Amino acid sequence: MLNLWHSRSGSTCDGASRRDFLRVGALGLGTFMLSDLLHLRAAESESGKSTKNTSVVWLWLGGGPTHVETFDPKMSAPMEYRSAIGAVKTNLPGVEIGSVFPRMAANADKMAFVRSFAHTNSGHGGGTHYVMTGYDFPPADNGQAPIKPGFGSILSRFRGANNPTTGLPTYVRVGGILGDGPAWLGPAYAPFDTSGSARNNMNLKVTPANLEDRRSLLKSFDTLNREVDRTGQMGGLDQFETQAFDLITSRARETFDITREDPRIRDRYNEAGPLGQQMLMARRLCESGVGFVTLHFGGWDMHGDVAGGMKNLGPKVDNAVATFLEDCADRGVDKDVLLVISGEFGRTPRINGGAGRDHWAPLSTLALAGGGLKMGQVIGESTAKVETPKTTPIGPQDLMATIFEVLGLPQDLHYKDPTGRPVPMVNGGKPIAELIG
Repeated sequence: MLNLWHSRSGSTCDGASRRDFLRVGALGLGTFMLSDLLHLRAAESESGKSTKNTSVVWLWLGGGPTHVETFDPKMSAPMEYRSAIGAVKTNLPGVEIGSVFPRMAANADKMAFVRSFAHTNSGHGGGTHYVMTGYDFPPADNGQAPIKPGFGSILSRFRGANNPTTGLPTYVRVGGILGDGPAWLGPAYAPFDTSGSARNNMNLKVTPANLEDRRSLLKSFDTLNREVDRTGQMGGLDQFETQAFDLITSRARETFDITREDPRIRDRYNEAGPLGQQMLMARRLCESGVGFVTLHFGGWDMHGDVAGGMKNLGPKVDNAVATFLEDCADRGVDKDVLLVISGEFGRTPRINGGAGRDHWAPLSTLALAGGGLKMGQVIGESTAKVETPKTTPIGPQDLMATIFEVLGLPQDLHYKDPTGRPVPMVNGGKPIAELIG
């Protein structure tokens, strides 16, 4: 049975699981009904803004993927520093990436690999908070909740929590990440969680037998629509309950159902497994007006046997990402959708005694694709032993400013914190110059 709502999980070396990260950032939304959420969002939303229709899909490789075995193999370095899995040539002259990414290598002209991305927090919680919000917050390593809003919540605050045309949420979480929530912006701008109660509220409850019969499921929706119209119940609902009902029974609900996709396209994504299915949903959501989608694919905390770990996880990411890039290009939406691939930090340059790599924020993993940015390039350079940036470092604030540029958010965007003080969303970061047209 297809389980689209499950993300790869697993504990990191400090014992924190993806479930723990979600608990840390929880805002009590699990007790909300869908109409309650719409009430809250409408009360907090602003209208009348002219915005871009661009979207971001953030693929989060939880646990801290090695920058060496992913996008900076450095085969010229001594044995104990270079990629333990070798490298593969890309379709960009002279550019190699990790050997487990042959399909991404063939699509490298659609990507930009950043080899000078760096920050200062080598903890799972703190590093995640830093990359996902642009701000360092070391107490996140000890379980404290995020103190800054994440990208998706900022976009939701700016554009409004729901697309005015399709009714779909501006911000959707397919897999949760510490730091991908609203913090003090408030729960009105929290992500619509595909694994939470809001998504469950979009599902009619039918018997297991009917679940095996698609025609019965569709008939149950048709019957519901006719019954509500006949009894006049809609007249007794307020506008938010009506909006919730419309979201459940309209084509907006169909966007979440990837079985409605062209079977030929669906088969391509299915070959990439659950992650591929999630990326298909992300593309469908973006085409329908969702502005920000987070995906979580964990298991990258490779303190031992980094080669074995990469050979296990790498091909899954390779197939899912390549399929996504090819599909977006074929559909002509590649300039409207930016894919960001990152984790909380990189890994130590030198292989340790267990044939693995440890936490290392001074050089971290980052790749991007699409979004109308200049692709087909490597940005920045690392030192000879892939320890730190050799060129000017690119930090989380610069990544934040770049994403703001793609989404049409003002670089000087401010929102008031709970004390009433205007707080800049970007503080000192500049869009990555090589990516801007």
